[in-house]
Amino acid sequence: MSERLKVLVAEKIGDSGVALLAEHFDVEDGTGWSADELAERIGAYHGIVIRSATKMTAELIAKAENLRAIGRAGVGVDNVDVAAATKRGIIVANAPQSNVVTAAEHTMGLLLALARNIPQAHMSLTAGKWERSKLSGVELYEKTLGIVGFGRIGQLVAQRAKGFQMRVLAFDPFVSADLYRELGVDKADTPEEIYEQADFITIHLPKTPDTANWLNAEAFSKMRDGVRVLNVARGGLVDTQALKDALDSGKVAGAALDVFDEEPITEHPLFQGYPTVVVTPHLGASTSEATDRAGYQSAEQVVAALTGGVVSTAVNIPAVKAEDMEVLGPLLPLARKLGRLAMELAQASSVERIEAAFLGRIAELDTRLLMIAVICGALEGRTEEGVNLVNAPSMAEERGIVVEARSVSEAEDFHELIRVAVVAGGERVEVAGTAIGPNRVGHLAEVYGQRFSVELEPYVTVFRYADVPGMIGRVGTIFGAHGVNISSAAVGRGDEPAEQSLAAMVVTTTTPVPEAVVAEIVASDDFVDGRTAVLSSH
Repeated sequence: MSERLKVLVAEKIGDSGVALLAEHFDVEDGTGWSADELAERIGAYHGIVIRSATKMTAELIAKAENLRAIGRAGVGVDNVDVAAATKRGIIVANAPQSNVVTAAEHTMGLLLALARNIPQAHMSLTAGKWERSKLSGVELYEKTLGIVGFGRIGQLVAQRAKGFQMRVLAFDPFVSADLYRELGVDKADTPEEIYEQADFITIHLPKTPDTANWLNAEAFSKMRDGVRVLNVARGGLVDTQALKDALDSGKVAGAALDVFDEEPITEHPLFQGYPTVVVTPHLGASTSEATDRAGYQSAEQVVAALTGGVVSTAVNIPAVKAEDMEVLGPLLPLARKLGRLAMELAQASSVERIEAAFLGRIAELDTRLLMIAVICGALEGRTEEGVNLVNAPSMAEERGIVVEARSVSEAEDFHELIRVAVVAGGERVEVAGTAIGPNRVGHLAEVYGQRFSVELEPYVTVFRYADVPGMIGRVGTIFGAHGVNISSAAVGRGDEPAEQSLAAMVVTTTTPVPEAVVAEIVASDDFVDGRTAVLSSH
C-alpha cells in the first residue's frame, strides 16, 4: 500500500475541516510553530491549510519541494505568493463563499439596529436612563431598501429584506434582468434611481479605483432626506467626509459602518458625537459558522487537489497540456481584453449573455480556458469577489448571465480569431481580435462590424460618428487640449454607403481618457457615442 500524503494545518480551523483532511491524509497540527520551524519542516508536506497569519512567500514556497496544494481558509489570498506557487505547479485555493451568509446577516443586523436605535437604547438603559420617546425608531415594513451591487451577498440581503416585506430596489448592470425577476427585486437602471427612492441604502461593491468613494457628496445630494446608509462591504466605498457632512446637515438620518479606510482603527470622525451612527469592527465575516465553513471548504479543495478532483476555487491557472498551452497561452490576455472591451462598449442596465467564437486553428484545441478568460475580462472589477480562471463561470451563472462558446474551423483572413459578443439591455455589441507577429501581440480586428488592425494597448477609446471628413482631427485636438497623448488611431467603415452607415474610430492612448473628455467629444456635431476602457491586466 502506498504511503499516505501529508497535510499540515498551520493555523486553527474548525474540527470538521481537520476531520475531512484526516479521512484522506496524515494530518499534522502546526498551529504553534514559529516561522523558522515552518520553513525548516515544510518540505515534508504535500498540502498546507492556512488562514491569514501564515505568509506563503516565494522563499517559503521554494523550500516546499513536495507541496502540491495551498488551502486558504478565507476569501483573500494576499498572504500567498500565487505567482511563485503557480510556477512550482502548486494549486492555490481559497473559500470565497464561506462568509456570504454571515455578511448578509450582519447587514440585516445593522439594518435593524439603524431602524430601531438598538445600540443607543442599550447604552442609554445601562447608563441608568429610560428614554423610550427619544429612541423611537422606524419600521422596515414597506420601506424601500436600495442595494448597490447585486452579487451573491447583495442577493442574500435582498431575500432577507423581502422577509420583512420591504420593497427591494437594486442596481448592478452586470446581473441579468431575469435574475431580478426571479428574486422579486426591482431593477434600477442607474444608481440615481436608488438615491431618489430608497429609505435605506446598502452598498455591496468590490473595491476598485472606479468604486472608491462611490457614495460621495454628489451621491448624498441626490438621496431622499432622512435616508439611512450601510457599508458592510469594503472600506473606502463611502466618502467619510461627505457622509459626515450629510449627517451634520440632516440629509442622512443614520449610518452603519462595519469597514473603514484603514483597519484596525479606534479613532474616526464618526466614532464620537454621532448618536445615529452604528459601528462594528469589521465583523461581517466573524461568526463561528463562517470560520468553520472556511476551514471545511479549504479542506475540500486540498482534498480535491491531492486526489485528482476538481478544484473549484483555485485562484491560479488550471492545468493545460503543454502543447496546447503553446498556442493558447499568448491568446489568454487577448481573450480577457476582448471580454473587458465588449463589456465596456455594452454599458447597459443589465447583461444577459456573453458569447465567444474561436475561429481558425484554435478551433481544434480545447478552448474552454479561452472562454473563461473572456468571462474574466467581462466581469473583472464588477463583482464582490475577485474573478479568476476557475470561478468565472460560476460567478456568471449566479448573476444569471448565459455563457455560450463555439468553435469554427475557418477564420476568414486570419490564422486565428476570437470574436466576443455581449448582449446587454437587448443590444448586442461584438468585438474581435487576433494575435500578430512572432510575439503573438494582441490586436483588435473588428468592432461594431467594422475592420481594424490596432494593437490592444492598456487604454482604448472607441467612437462612432457620421462618416464625414475631419473627425480624427477633432478627436486629436480635444485630446491634446486635455493633455491626452495618442499612441495610435484607426478608422473602420461598414459595407453600407457612407450616408447610411456610421464610421467607427479606435484610439489608443498612453494614459486613461477621462469620461469628461469623451463626453465633450460625443457632444460635438456628428458624433453618436464614445466609450473608453482600461484593458491592462491585473
